Amino acid sequence: MLNSLPARRALATVLVCASIFVVGCAGDAPTLATEQVTSPPVATPTPNTDAIAVLSPNAPQAAMVGVPFRYDASKAGAVFSDPRKTGLTYAVQFGGTNNGLSAVGCEIGGVPAAAGAQTVTVVARDTTGRTASHQFTIVVFSSDLATPTLPVSALAYSDARVPLPRYFTQDAGGGAGSAVGADNTPAGNAITDAGATLGRVLFYDRRLSQNDRVSCSSCHQQAFAFSDTARLSRGFQGASTGRHSLGLTNARFYAGGRFFWDERATSLEAQVLQPIQDATEMGLTLEQLQTKLSLTPFYNDLFQAAFGSRDITTDRVAQALAQFVRSLTSINAKFDRAFGPNGVPNFEATFTAQELQGQQLYNGRAGCARCHGTNAHISEAVHNTGLDATITDVGAGNGRFKAPSLRNVEVRAPYMHDGRFRTLEQVVDFYDRGVQNNPGLDQRLRLPNGQLRRLNLSLAERDALVAFMKTFTDRTFISDTRLSSPFAR
Repeated sequence: MLNSLPARRALATVLVCASIFVVGCAGDAPTLATEQVTSPPVATPTPNTDAIAVLSPNAPQAAMVGVPFRYDASKAGAVFSDPRKTGLTYAVQFGGTNNGLSAVGCEIGGVPAAAGAQTVTVVARDTTGRTASHQFTIVVFSSDLATPTLPVSALAYSDARVPLPRYFTQDAGGGAGSAVGADNTPAGNAITDAGATLGRVLFYDRRLSQNDRVSCSSCHQQAFAFSDTARLSRGFQGASTGRHSLGLTNARFYAGGRFFWDERATSLEAQVLQPIQDATEMGLTLEQLQTKLSLTPFYNDLFQAAFGSRDITTDRVAQALAQFVRSLTSINAKFDRAFGPNGVPNFEATFTAQELQGQQLYNGRAGCARCHGTNAHISEAVHNTGLDATITDVGAGNGRFKAPSLRNVEVRAPYMHDGRFRTLEQVVDFYDRGVQNNPGLDQRLRLPNGQLRRLNLSLAERDALVAFMKTFTDRTFISDTRLSSPFAR
């Protein structure tokens, strides 16, 4: 009690002492003691146990065009907590168009009208106005998609089961080295039978596009040496691609390891994911890609076989697709049949007189081998070939473009990055007398004095050159079931 005089005097003494103590610690002019008192530590807020929380999120759901769909987005009340036990009410919001779906409370139903990914947001509310929300995806698949038909025993793709021919390891002359010397396969992604099998399924699967209309094979068709007969290919919504579809034959053999006409992809593993994400070509995000594959039952076993677990990741998609593309090696053309088991060729016994003349021109006066060397007939770098006097497409810089292997060139017209030439004869005519004096022109297309190099080939010589390039056509390659679609039509 402080009512007594002694008690009041004692309290006053304590306050004075406290004031003197504080002033002394300040060491400056006297200040009020209350200005120097340290604020007490702020207590950590106690979690609001009354707040609604998401306990069991909805997983992505699969639906099909034209097939009735029903789903309880509350999972019978398991999605959200209801700490006040007042009962929750639900609302469902669709991102963009509802695509034939509607909701009453948390019950989603309807008949999906088109293939694609539908974003759904679920909002839960209690009687006091507290809310929580959760978002998930409904993937609507096209109704005409199929399951791949694969043999019980894995088809052969690995080098151990499909060894490269000996002459691919040999220098073909002209300083280009060997095909194997230009192999861009990374140490961590060698071709395996199971990996390339998965890659083959992915390559032909239209699920890799936003609306299930196109696959990688839509623009890279086996019958045309994994290129396209159109100058510009069509994307998932019908729009044209920016350049002609690059042939994939012998894509494995390019020492620089970069891909696309303009080499914007640093590796094949990086390249295979870009068309999937392209707004014109296939139109998926990588997250949507992973979701679609995860909702497709047959992929679990394929990923398990290829990588040792059922985990579906975009990195694994890239690795598998790259393995399949690297397996597209052409080794059974007439040109190949000239080589014996020891790697020594006998072209004189294999080629016609016209083909032999074309071969001499290819390696000699026409100069084709200077840019398309080795026994796989591959390019070693990007080049500006003087297609136009003024650069209209900078490509990899200064009008330079990567060129695909000339293997199967006969069946993959049209030619060049813009598909401007319809026939091989037109290509030969261009190099004979049509190269333009472009400032960035490759020096191999100029004479030592800087003038344009003109081949001055006769008609017979031009025909012979075309005849020789037709010896690169591998009919086995363009019909090989290992490389064809596993989806029945």
